[in-house]
Amino acid sequence: MPAADAPLELAVQALMLREGVQGLALAVIRDGAVDQVLSLGSRDVGAALPLTDGTIVYGASFTKTAVAYLALQLVDENQLDLDAGLPQLLPKPLPHYTAPGRNYSDLLGDERWRRLSPRVLLSHGSGFANFRWLEPDGRLRFHFEPGVHYAYSGEGYRVLQLALESVLGIGLDEAMDERVFAPLGMADTAMVWRPDFADRAALGYDIDGEAIPHDRRAVPAAAGSMDTTIRDQARFWAALVRGDGLSEHARREMFRAQRPITSAPQFPTLPETRDAPYRDIGLAAGLGLLRFDGPQGLVWFKGGHDAGTANMAICVQARRDCLVLMSNDVRAERIFPAVSRRVLGATGLPWSWEYGGLSDTVN
Repeated sequence: MPAADAPLELAVQALMLREGVQGLALAVIRDGAVDQVLSLGSRDVGAALPLTDGTIVYGASFTKTAVAYLALQLVDENQLDLDAGLPQLLPKPLPHYTAPGRNYSDLLGDERWRRLSPRVLLSHGSGFANFRWLEPDGRLRFHFEPGVHYAYSGEGYRVLQLALESVLGIGLDEAMDERVFAPLGMADTAMVWRPDFADRAALGYDIDGEAIPHDRRAVPAAAGSMDTTIRDQARFWAALVRGDGLSEHARREMFRAQRPITSAPQFPTLPETRDAPYRDIGLAAGLGLLRFDGPQGLVWFKGGHDAGTANMAICVQARRDCLVLMSNDVRAERIFPAVSRRVLGATGLPWSWEYGGLSDTVN
């Protein structure tokens, strides 16, 4: 391992070598400005193709934060009420939506869908499992009363997408292009696959180092369909920590503790625990992200994960400093705490909650 004062690039490369991480891109934001962007390793090991600042990588659940940003723009424009129930936002009852990929007929006879609101959905209080296909019978159901407690749910964001598209009258992909990606200069980001991404998209690498083809998503999904680059994500998180595009009221709502988190790990998502190991730091869901009170004050963060993707963005609000990490290798999550400490110092981020198997001793 290089000395503590070694350049960041050498330090990160040494960590990647230690854990066998194939590719990793990162951006350092200082006082709201992009200070450094690094792209290291490979986007395709077999073809000996490097991962670069322009490599198309999967945004995974970073998508949720970008969608929350869109929703809060609508709040600022008085087009969306965070506490409006779905009957106020949809032209027909939720269980009457039966299109493939948007079938909510499982909820017929359960009126709890009426209590779902943008605030509940954005802060993971829907009561749904993360995804319906994780249920033993593959059917959507409520596991608790909406708004009672936190349980991470991509299904909740799918319902939110219905509401946003109803309010806007256009698809989520078009809305995100017009209202988020284009204004922030994110020219290489989209909610669905674009043909011009084909010659620079990264493969993913799973926990065993096996390659996974890049998923070319044809349908936008608020829970996580965004393709992007580290350059574009640096622009997005820098804009967010500066406060661009949102009123001060909307930003306070985004970073406020909307829903306390009482579980020891993030997953499995549904069980509620009462000992609340992170009560002292105020770990809670904001809107589209998570927040806690660390030794440097308010910190907010968002991860993104699938079998071949590891993403994490961490921002220290008082200093307007952020670290954005994006890897096409899920094993990169093992080195995120050390990289974070190197760039941001001790933030107090509860890594053991985020990933389940990591220690909080280096945070």
